[in-house]
Amino acid sequence: MCVACATFTVTSCLDTVILPDNITVGEDFWQRKSDVALMVNEAYNGMTVENVMERLIVWGDFRTDEVAAMADGSLEGTIPEALKELEQASTQVTNRYATWSDFYSVINKCNIVLEKAASVMDADPNYTEGDYLTDRSQMLALRALCYFYLVRNFRDVPYVGEAYMSSSKERSFEQVAPTVVLQHCIDDLEEAAKNAIQARGYASTDWRRVGWFTKDAINALLADVYLWRASVLHSNADYQKAIDCCDQVIDSKKSMHVKGRTETVEKEYPLADARKSYEDIFVTQNAEESIFELQVPKNPAMCKYLYKYGSNTSSEGYLKGSIIFTLDAATTNITGAVGEKVYPANDIRYYWTVFTPVSGAESFNIRKLISNNSREVLTTEARGFVSRDYADIDQNYIIYRLSDVMLMKAEAMVQLVDTAMAGLSDEDRAAKQAQVDLGLRQAFNLVQAVNTRALLDANLGDSIKWSNLTTMKRTGKDGMELLVMEERLRELCFEGKRWYDLLRFNYRHIDDARYDQLICGADLESLPANFDDMLAIMTRGRTKMANGLKAKVRNEAYLYLPIPNSDLILSPLMKQNPAYGSSNQFERQ
Repeated sequence: MCVACATFTVTSCLDTVILPDNITVGEDFWQRKSDVALMVNEAYNGMTVENVMERLIVWGDFRTDEVAAMADGSLEGTIPEALKELEQASTQVTNRYATWSDFYSVINKCNIVLEKAASVMDADPNYTEGDYLTDRSQMLALRALCYFYLVRNFRDVPYVGEAYMSSSKERSFEQVAPTVVLQHCIDDLEEAAKNAIQARGYASTDWRRVGWFTKDAINALLADVYLWRASVLHSNADYQKAIDCCDQVIDSKKSMHVKGRTETVEKEYPLADARKSYEDIFVTQNAEESIFELQVPKNPAMCKYLYKYGSNTSSEGYLKGSIIFTLDAATTNITGAVGEKVYPANDIRYYWTVFTPVSGAESFNIRKLISNNSREVLTTEARGFVSRDYADIDQNYIIYRLSDVMLMKAEAMVQLVDTAMAGLSDEDRAAKQAQVDLGLRQAFNLVQAVNTRALLDANLGDSIKWSNLTTMKRTGKDGMELLVMEERLRELCFEGKRWYDLLRFNYRHIDDARYDQLICGADLESLPANFDDMLAIMTRGRTKMANGLKAKVRNEAYLYLPIPNSDLILSPLMKQNPAYGSSNQFERQ
């Protein structure tokens, strides 16, 4: 399940600089096919180190309604203090999570392969053009993934497209507008797709089917990038491109599905059956419905943050499931369906998510991704914890799976529905309303398919229904937008998706984001205010501090982390996010 480790040396004298200070490669390197394979593997391995893993967890989940910090206020150290800053929207420029060097390290490894691998074709006849194109495809995609994480968490980031092999090469970086970074990501992914490996080329038990950037993984990432850009720029063209990429993934997954012996009816989508889904996705891992997951042989970050922060004697991880998972329905709905909990009792994901939910409780230990319980969980009594050794968290980190792609498609489809009726005759209005209903219904069908596969008993009637839209606080297109978001919460909680879902929701409802310009160095008060409904959802997991958080996170700048202090000191061309003060306050060296 794990990617082989590279054997050459990669060192950094300054851990905080934007690129490694030294990369030592022997003079006889880049002579053999195996040399390229080592560096490709090293790039993938760079995404599984603890520093990256903890950022994927914290960046994607912690600032949302689904996760809260552990309640034990007696803990000391950089992790509890840094989490407290994020939780209270009082992040300092020295915060441990406001660092990006490990992502730029992976980017540099990708750049090295892209620069050096072609020459190996001349040195080693066993390294063919097909091998080179495959390696190039994966490095372009992996580089795009890193930049996509960076732009969604820091907004204004430097784009480095060349390899740095030693500290002697001059390095002077400056930030570029996020639209520039996104276009680079799209260009790289579209180029990578041309020579991508096909998942169907590997056996169902081969980790490379989902552990490498295949054509399906590239299209899933490309759909995500288009969906993000569409939400920020309000671009129908990008929404359509996101749908097209999702369709390619869905069609590919359907074409590879082999009907199991226990299947009594044909599946419209190859999703695991409810009672087997947890085991397939999170215990066995690399499931049929998986698209791309980082192969992590040991995952200490997931252990510390979601399970036990210190040792087997620790009672919990640094993070817990928030109050929204309580049994008290009144606490859980803000803008969604009236009078409904996050999960109905017939939804098996209710038994996946957290341990022992009770009415009125403020947080719960996380079960998803942590429990090794592969039983067919049927009752709340069966939520008991299945012990897992502290050092034995061999849990992959899932970047994309099929249900995620289906819900991305649904999200984009909702946004393409045109509800404008002004100036239409009664006859034209009726025809237009029929088109609106059809578009929303097509998106709803995707959401319902994800929801229905999670039901313990389809006859109990807990599946979401088209009629639910009429009972929501918001109906029509706005209600459907929220329904997609709520289903993404139910399906993907704790998988590093929620923060980016909330940001897309926010951007769709604000104007003048000026994504083609830098906000670093800009006038803070000139930036657009954040959407009230997004802030309401974001803070519903922290009821005691909700009003203060809404006031603090008042405009776009506060959605992003501060630019790493160490890089501001070392690079005079970079500027700080105005939410965290002026870059001039730092003494340059």
